[in-house]
Amino acid sequence: MKKFEGKVTVIGVAWSGTASEMQRFVDAHHISFPTINDADASVFARFGVPAQPAWVFVEASGRARRSLGAEEPDVLDQNLTKLASA
Repeated sequence: MKKFEGKVTVIGVAWSGTASEMQRFVDAHHISFPTINDADASVFARFGVPAQPAWVFVEASGRARRSLGAEEPDVLDQNLTKLASA
């Protein structure tokens, strides 16, 4: 995966479970980006995300685009490149 430091911010959103369960998942998978617990599903509702895994790409303008399901690394790179160059 390409480096997008300083150009794109990635924030993980955990939908279900407790904060400690989320932290165990983050630790077990060596997730290095900030992750928040969306226990009430308000973030998921705001972006119309019905299930995990999913991606929401939010442009600087505030326009958001959803991608439901896992993303292949090359597709993820393409989506992040679009954000970084916007």
